[in-house]
Amino acid sequence: MNSYIIILVILGAAALGMAWMPAITRKLKISYAVLYVILGFILYTFVEALPEPNPTKELNITLRLTELVVIVSLMGTGLKIDERFSFRDWAIPLRLGSITMLLSIGITAILGYFWLGFSIPSSILLGASLAPTDPVLASDVQVGPPLEKSRSRVRFALTAEGGLNDSMAFPFTWLAIVLVGFSVNSDTITTWFIKDLGFRMVVGLISGWLIGKALAYLLFHLPKNTTLDTPEDGFVALSATLLVYGVTELLHGYGFLAVFVCAVTLRNFELGHKYHKKLHAFSDQIERILVAIVLILFGGSIAYGILSILNLQLVLFGLASIFIVRPLCAYFSVMRTPIPGKEKAMISFFGIKGVGSLFYLAFALNEAPFENIAELWCIVSFIVLCSIVIHGFSAAKTMAKVEEQD
Repeated sequence: MNSYIIILVILGAAALGMAWMPAITRKLKISYAVLYVILGFILYTFVEALPEPNPTKELNITLRLTELVVIVSLMGTGLKIDERFSFRDWAIPLRLGSITMLLSIGITAILGYFWLGFSIPSSILLGASLAPTDPVLASDVQVGPPLEKSRSRVRFALTAEGGLNDSMAFPFTWLAIVLVGFSVNSDTITTWFIKDLGFRMVVGLISGWLIGKALAYLLFHLPKNTTLDTPEDGFVALSATLLVYGVTELLHGYGFLAVFVCAVTLRNFELGHKYHKKLHAFSDQIERILVAIVLILFGGSIAYGILSILNLQLVLFGLASIFIVRPLCAYFSVMRTPIPGKEKAMISFFGIKGVGSLFYLAFALNEAPFENIAELWCIVSFIVLCSIVIHGFSAAKTMAKVEEQD
């Protein structure tokens, strides 16, 4: 049997299925991620001709595929936020991307060290991988396409958080990397603080803002003063994603941060322009095709035994991460904000984990020889699976009920 042809058929069917997924998930009130992980598990259980979906053996492929999914998702996330950026209006997402992030990383790292017995670098990596919420799999709790004018503070907060903290986790991933083989001392921390927390972050912010401004000028300002028209093609979104990410990485900045900042900067320019819909639609289409592939492979990795070393200790750790660590850290960070307690609880609970966590783990393991590699893949995969199932079955129904009451 020709495995290449089988792969083409599966990819074609999976991508085609994504065209109907929004309507199906709205009807079933179940996230499409659940369906595609199940599909991947079934395919890899019964079809022998498929390539082995083992992230530990194909680390570079895992890294590049998840990287591409995340950057495309970050662009789409930034483009669909109708709220113009200001520190006052974005206060809740900024709290979630800073206070919640730092608390989650710290508590998870402490639990990893004392409860699971991981080394310090592996514990910090575990915290950095699990802290960010996922912009890829969180569509059920995010705002809709541009110009929908969603009034949901919960959706806005979770959407903006997903864009912010998937880049904010990078400095702490680098902290874990630089500590591999080195002791924790003032010189190591100082170098990390200046280079990885300071320089890379600043470069990402400036690069994303400048390229976003330049693109906004070309797309919206220049056509007003020349005979040129605003482009009709939405592929500009993908082009911009690759451009800003590549340039920023060449400058040794954080490309994830730059992509999201670029998207928000572009979106804030001519906020009501209909072209934003085309940009977002194309980005969303590419994202869904890539996500379908990743979810099928993730389901296949479960079938191939990535959770084979799972034990009661790891299960309890995973459940504590979803039901205790994230909700408490998030609730603490938004506790003093002027929104109803019900909304605070929803924002705190829906800290969806997904492709971003897999990326950070693959990135770090590709950079340094960490200890506890099998356990790291097992626990991160288990938490991502639990998040897909728990949030996948509850997000749409919960959001619908709350918005009906509002």
